[in-house]
Amino acid sequence: MIASIEGELLSVEEGAALLQVGAVTYEVLLPAADVAILSKQCGSQVRFVTLHYLEGQGQGSSFWPKLIGFQRALDRDFFKLFTTVKGIGVRKALRALQRPFAEVANAIAMRDEKALTALPEIGKKMAETIVVELKNKVARFTASDAGGVPNTVPAPETTAFSGPPADAVVVLVQLGENRSIAEQLIERALQVEGSKAAAEVLVAAALRLRGMS
Repeated sequence: MIASIEGELLSVEEGAALLQVGAVTYEVLLPAADVAILSKQCGSQVRFVTLHYLEGQGQGSSFWPKLIGFQRALDRDFFKLFTTVKGIGVRKALRALQRPFAEVANAIAMRDEKALTALPEIGKKMAETIVVELKNKVARFTASDAGGVPNTVPAPETTAFSGPPADAVVVLVQLGENRSIAEQLIERALQVEGSKAAAEVLVAAALRLRGMS
């Protein structure tokens, strides 16, 4: 079983990344929530926590090995829990999880079926099923593993930044980063990218810096 993989991110297209590890290039499937962030990191060294599984082909006559890449082990654990719901397979979960995992977990815990139906491929009946099956199992996914801080968007007055840097902090917090660490990372990213950098540029730089720390 492949538990993690690290290499140069060559490209991100259609929900999958190409990752070069030495002389070998791997295809790594990605949750929809991570595609936009990772697409800004092409050419950088990245590390994925992975889930290795076999995907049936030809109505189950053969199986192909597949890798799914996650930013954190906690995200992988939530994905595994999410796919225990009847009717949600691996591919459907990859497409449905378009929002940060902590945000989805919070919607489940709050029994917010409306928020769940806003996800791709999740209808009203499926949202009800998700809530019934998972509402008592998602507590540890609704808060940051870095310090127990809820993954909600902070009010503007609580940040030392404004404009794109403040937006970048919000994105990092939504991805599960501790707020104080997110601000430190963005401060360092500003030194690298400059004060006029767009939010997505700052987020990509912050993630690279986090990987090097």
